Amino acid sequence: MTFEDFWNQAVVHHGSSEIIDSYLPESATDAHLRSITDSQYLSLLSRRVFRAGMRHSVVDSRWSAFEEAFWQFNPQACQLIDDARFEELMLNKELIRHWRKMKTIPINATMVLQVAKQHGSFGEFIAQWPTDNIIGLWHYIKKHGAHLGGDGGARFLRMVGKDTFVLSDDVTRALINAGVVTKKPTSQRDLQAAQDYFNQLVKQSGRSLGQLSMVLALSIGPH
Repeated sequence: MTFEDFWNQAVVHHGSSEIIDSYLPESATDAHLRSITDSQYLSLLSRRVFRAGMRHSVVDSRWSAFEEAFWQFNPQACQLIDDARFEELMLNKELIRHWRKMKTIPINATMVLQVAKQHGSFGEFIAQWPTDNIIGLWHYIKKHGAHLGGDGGARFLRMVGKDTFVLSDDVTRALINAGVVTKKPTSQRDLQAAQDYFNQLVKQSGRSLGQLSMVLALSIGPH
């Protein structure tokens, strides 16, 4: 299937090209990605971890308390949190007291610090990563971070504005219908097949990965 095929299916389901255009996200510029501080990236990484399996509104309503409890997510400070401090935090009723998710914060702080040491900042690392291998960035975040497997890396990148596709249920169905994969991609082989297909769609359409991801999702049916 071509980009035009997906677009036409989306129009059939949603009414017009103008409506489809209104759904399409805009990615952040590289300059903006570089302007986000390491502390802000750690905060967003941590928020993504807590959002997994929870209503986003619940997590977001508590996040100011997390910012206060974790020193505005200063990675140098968060890297050094020990079990005694975690025991104190588990008594804080303003937080979501999930021990396993809280324990990811020092691990992800270490990743941010290590990347910043190598690249100057975590934002520089994110900005310079080529989108035609965005699955490689997913893999890096999963390997070096904590609780960021599955769609975690892609959804974190969507939060910060880095161009990426997301393998939602509808996008996966579109890829299956196109014969790209037979199930949700989890193996490296299937993830690469999805990346290669999206790269082809980018060349056909001139659209970003994020916009293509939305078009494929909208091609499945009404939301």
